[in-house]
Amino acid sequence: MKGSRLLSRAARRAGIGAIALTSLAATAGCTVGPDFKRPDKPTVAGYTPENLVPQTASAPVPDGGAAQTFQPSEDIPGQWWGLFRSNELNALITQALKANPDVDAAQASLRQANETLYATQGSLFPTFTGNGSANNQRYSGAAQGSQGTTAVFGVTSASLNVSYVPDLWGGTRRQVEASAAAAEYQRWQLEATYLTLTSNVVVTAINMASLRAQIAATEAIIKLETDALNLVQTQFNLGGAARTDVLQQQATLTQTQATLPPLQKQLAQQRNALMRLLGLPPTDNAGQGLELASLKLPEQLPLSLPSQLVEQRPDVRSFEAQLHQASANIGVAIANQLPQITLTGQLGQTSGGFANMFTPTTGIWTLGFSIAQTLLDGGKLEHTKLAAIAGFDKAAAQYRSTVLSAFQDVANALRALQSDADTLAATVAAEQVAAQSLELSRQQYQLGATTYLQLLNAQQSYQTALLNRVQAQATRYSDTSALFQALGGGWWNRQDVDPKSKGQPGGILNIPPVQEIKLPRAGH
Repeated sequence: MKGSRLLSRAARRAGIGAIALTSLAATAGCTVGPDFKRPDKPTVAGYTPENLVPQTASAPVPDGGAAQTFQPSEDIPGQWWGLFRSNELNALITQALKANPDVDAAQASLRQANETLYATQGSLFPTFTGNGSANNQRYSGAAQGSQGTTAVFGVTSASLNVSYVPDLWGGTRRQVEASAAAAEYQRWQLEATYLTLTSNVVVTAINMASLRAQIAATEAIIKLETDALNLVQTQFNLGGAARTDVLQQQATLTQTQATLPPLQKQLAQQRNALMRLLGLPPTDNAGQGLELASLKLPEQLPLSLPSQLVEQRPDVRSFEAQLHQASANIGVAIANQLPQITLTGQLGQTSGGFANMFTPTTGIWTLGFSIAQTLLDGGKLEHTKLAAIAGFDKAAAQYRSTVLSAFQDVANALRALQSDADTLAATVAAEQVAAQSLELSRQQYQLGATTYLQLLNAQQSYQTALLNRVQAQATRYSDTSALFQALGGGWWNRQDVDPKSKGQPGGILNIPPVQEIKLPRAGH
């Protein structure tokens, strides 16, 4: 009895010691496969082949006509849309961040990836399972030719089983590394969703304001052409104009009136798109008070260096995480080609009944290990490894492509802002000249000093110039938003994230009201 007790203790010690020793060996063991190294940052200093003009042109209009200055030393505010100084725009962003289902889906994907990571980490530890059983059985001697002999007996057992696969080659650690990279990818996808949503809300709201301004301009043109029709009709009644002049002016008026419904349709479609972004049905009617005049064009534009851009852009960081995951998958594939060892142990009690379940003689234990090595599999494991290497090459190419696209986005935005400023200045000048020409043509036509054709040309020139000016104003706002998006959106300066994860991409917890924003200095 005493010997059984000592044997049981020795078994426990042997089992625990073997598992602990193997765990230490796995921790100190090698990790096959490549160790991930972050791609080198770009060494280029700018985004354009020539030196960037530090300031854009300006135009003599109150809405969107200010010159914009590029500030390489400035950082991007976390709530960059506050630079447009519009309370209504801020309210739209707040509503979108709270209710847009795409943000909810991205947050759920991040939680799912984190839980998958935690589950993968569990593979690093032993698995313990408990088993128990109890049954009674009536034995009949008739089966052995002994008539009338019967017996009732019971069997009760309980055991604790342990199974452990030591991570000798680091394959499990590489799996954990891959899962961590997948979770990192989802974190950056959430940040990309956040940036895309806020940018889309800003651009859609600007489009709505632009369409309202175009509709107002078209209605003003319709009024001018109606006045011109009355003037031509009067001249015709006095014998100073031909019937064809009246018909031509009527045709011009109806053509202009025909351009109004498409603008109204576009406005309704943009409104529906905005409701979708806000997480609302089309029956809601938010953002109706936003006008171009209520927006202030940001005059100081931050400009990050290319080496900073790869750190700031969520899409670049997402593809970097995918590259990391692909690197870890190579290690997993290599580890699967090597011998796999499994340690098993069992410690328990078994007896003929529950009453004597815990007597010293009922203890049982087993301790063992197994080793497995694939000898022939038709090249499956080798080709799996080669596929993982090809996956890494693919991820590396996609990362480089994404970096180039990021540079392209910034370069396009910079070019657009300069061109937009020049375009607005030219359209304002054209509108002023066209307005003067139209007024002079109307006066001369009324006095009979010019032909109707000259009046018609003046009307059409003014109509074109007016609409071009309105569109050029809105484009400056939209392309300014595009620059903030291309630079990464300032997520690192946001105030609506958990303070414990400050400086890291993550979920949106609360959206404070946007106050007046001043651009912080880089590094502050």
